[in-house]
Amino acid sequence: MLEKVRNRLRRHARIRKKVEGNTERPRLCVFRSNANIYAQVIDDASGKTLCSVSDVKMDKKATKTDRAQKVGTEIAELLKQQNVSTVVFDRGGFAFHGRVKALAEAAKQAGLNF
Repeated sequence: MLEKVRNRLRRHARIRKKVEGNTERPRLCVFRSNANIYAQVIDDASGKTLCSVSDVKMDKKATKTDRAQKVGTEIAELLKQQNVSTVVFDRGGFAFHGRVKALAEAAKQAGLNF
């Protein structure tokens, strides 16, 4: 199990070398645990988190993929209120499928550009 985490962190470090958010295009960072999914938008130039959403307080009867889609739409709505329409997607070392992909596609459908 420790090796899986180490490999993910290695992949995340490799991604973070290339992906950087700024004021015009902040970074949409995703973290997926076994139970929950978290998304936050970060302006790396100033080192501030613009907004964050998680499914911790959402209805646990829904599937994890459905909750990830709700997180994606919520983060897009919060960014619309802050007049941000374009972000850089940081998948956090996770594979782009399943819940991570569902979150990204829901954010795109809600009007966010990657």
